[in-house]
Amino acid sequence: MKSILAAAFAALVSTTAAAEPPIEPRAVAGLAQPAEIRIDRWGVSHIYAGSVRDAFFLQGYNVARDRLWQVDLWRKRGLGLLARDFGPSFVAQDRAARLLLYRGDMTPEWAAYGPGAKDNTEAFTAGLNAYVGEIRAGKRPLPMEFAIAGSAPDLWKPEDVVRIRSHGLTRNVPNEVARARIACAAGLEAARLYKHLEPKWETRVPEGLDPCDIPADVLDDYQLGTSGVKFSGAATKAAMLEIPPEAVGSNNWTISGDRTATGRAILANDPHREHGAPSLRYIVHLEAPGFSVIGAGEPALPGVSIGHNGTIAFGLTIFPADQEDLYVYETRGDTYRYGNGWEPMRTVVEEIAVKGEALPRKVALKFTRHGPVLKEDAAKGRAFALRSVWSETGTSAYFGSMGYMTAKTWDGFKGSLANWGAPSENQVYADIRGEIGWVAAGKVPQRPGWDGLLPVPGDGRYEWKGFLSIDELPSAHNPPASWFASANQMNLPDGYPYAEHKVGFEWTNGARMARIAEVLAAKPKLTLADAMALQTDPYDITSRRMLAVLAPLTSDDPRLTAALALLRGWDHRTTADSAGAALYEVWIGKHLGKAVVSRATPQAARAIMGNGDIAAVMDLLEHPDASLDTAARDSALRESLIAAHDEVAGKLGPDPKTWAWGRLHQARFEHALAPLASAAQREALTAGPAPMAGTSLSPLAAAWRPADYRVISGASFRMVLDVGAWDNSMAVNTPGQSGDPGSPHFDDLFPLWVTGQYVPLSYSRPAVEAATERVLRLTPAS
Repeated sequence: MKSILAAAFAALVSTTAAAEPPIEPRAVAGLAQPAEIRIDRWGVSHIYAGSVRDAFFLQGYNVARDRLWQVDLWRKRGLGLLARDFGPSFVAQDRAARLLLYRGDMTPEWAAYGPGAKDNTEAFTAGLNAYVGEIRAGKRPLPMEFAIAGSAPDLWKPEDVVRIRSHGLTRNVPNEVARARIACAAGLEAARLYKHLEPKWETRVPEGLDPCDIPADVLDDYQLGTSGVKFSGAATKAAMLEIPPEAVGSNNWTISGDRTATGRAILANDPHREHGAPSLRYIVHLEAPGFSVIGAGEPALPGVSIGHNGTIAFGLTIFPADQEDLYVYETRGDTYRYGNGWEPMRTVVEEIAVKGEALPRKVALKFTRHGPVLKEDAAKGRAFALRSVWSETGTSAYFGSMGYMTAKTWDGFKGSLANWGAPSENQVYADIRGEIGWVAAGKVPQRPGWDGLLPVPGDGRYEWKGFLSIDELPSAHNPPASWFASANQMNLPDGYPYAEHKVGFEWTNGARMARIAEVLAAKPKLTLADAMALQTDPYDITSRRMLAVLAPLTSDDPRLTAALALLRGWDHRTTADSAGAALYEVWIGKHLGKAVVSRATPQAARAIMGNGDIAAVMDLLEHPDASLDTAARDSALRESLIAAHDEVAGKLGPDPKTWAWGRLHQARFEHALAPLASAAQREALTAGPAPMAGTSLSPLAAAWRPADYRVISGASFRMVLDVGAWDNSMAVNTPGQSGDPGSPHFDDLFPLWVTGQYVPLSYSRPAVEAATERVLRLTPAS
């Protein structure tokens, strides 16, 4: 990591530019009116355009300037074009990606996102293409990543942006499959520790389903089609998939003015995703007559999804509705049983160009009325297809933000979310009038007579009956508590008809939300500093429950005695210097679940179960039953805690006084191309390592990989908004704004992010000018 913390912090507290920023004139083909891009000292681009069209055009041009390799790879992965650039090892991934593309009519598709969506996307992709055109003409250098990979950037079509669906967060099909396999191996009751179900619910095997029909590899295409691109060996690929369910999520909250020190609302959001270099998020500021917005989005999409427009602020976290189902068919050749007859599968033959091969390879893609066929078993006469909201019109992930970006009122904001498709989100709101709110938005299938927790026969007995309307999903406007927060936890309100609507039963662990609620409720007047401290709070509230479970435990083993003493003296904070955190996190992350599952789950299901869901495991520990009586529970506690003690001692030495969580738990962001790069290039492509606080269960989300404790996911971006006094707002990206490894903005924000610091999110023209580092002055090319 480049050691720049002191310089970055000096820039953070500086309020005036040291000198007049350099100005670079550029003539840009396709630009309609003169414009400028002001790049501030933290790498954030502030785009001032003469029209809304030019603002989106320059957003695309600027994304290409900063993140061309990233967005080009996103497009090639999503459209199934990797093998053409990178060779035959990517043919299978290309085929899988093409199975998951949107294949419907583009006219209703564009209309689903509201006025301007198509025009703005056409402008955005025209800007991307303008920059690619400059590279092809020799006016701009080819980014080094293309040279490393031996590839070149493509031109875009507007529909490329919305046809790709596989970048959205997926839902519960993997859980459906695992639950079915457990049911086959040992009965459905054996799945009790697999996933904690909320609200309290007892599922059953759907009539007509034989759980033993579900093969272990049924989701190979699904996993391949939704995964990132890995330029590495198979062993590394497998390791990178060890991401716990709690690793992907988000925190947000909105606080009305009567609960803040200033009387203005505060809105905070930190979306959690798998880490990489460059960041998944990109901060941008767009200004044009009648249009203003600043915030973060995914760089390959026009607009922003998290931020503000000068009147309202908005943020999102995943609302874990069930948006997928796996259908199981009885087949005869290429037909499947449906109702009283047989229907043909639709077959699409496509060509995949392959680098080094003269002719493209032909691949067959099959579809049923429910969706793409993921696997066929001709010997057993079975086929398996995915039904997902992805295949519905208007469900390109996050693209629905085109509607609410320009909303000015609560009614306008909520109304714009009526057609939001995917992923389903907790959308929070605050405005300059002091109003706040929450909308659970997304296409949620109605499943009459079944719950979506297991695969179902595809013979017509288990059909979706439309989707829940925006008014059938929960929301709140100016709630009595004067704040609202979400952290992917079960947040259906009391009295919500969940048994009728069956929104979903597999929510993220409630630990983050429990801590957020505790902090927000404790102080009568909250500040921006409080919000930043809460976003970076490493308190793991689950440790209170687990220490209560451990309280009666006694020991005559010196290792267990030492472990118990360390935990009982710990302050529950997973700070980088904490010895207690090192022991506790290794214990519950690697050893506790394994020990409980080995005692409470039949042998035949244990391999499928893994370490279980820690929420379900903790409930059983607190309420022992016939599957795990008190003696077996205490045995599991002793065994697992000794194992954790031994593991930490083996890594950090025998003296717990020298232990520290940050010696194990380190953040390191590596570019996808690092395995192909030279040693010097690899250093430039990497940010870190650095010790880091937090865990997947603290508000400071920092999920780690069991193999080496490396931080693998957490806040891709943090934002705290002072609603109305916008220049007071703070944010931080990671590792930096730029995707260019040669840019100082590639990893300059990493030292701030990893230590819980922020930079100003400048919005007013004077604040932007004071922070400007460089100006691109743009004119239309003749």
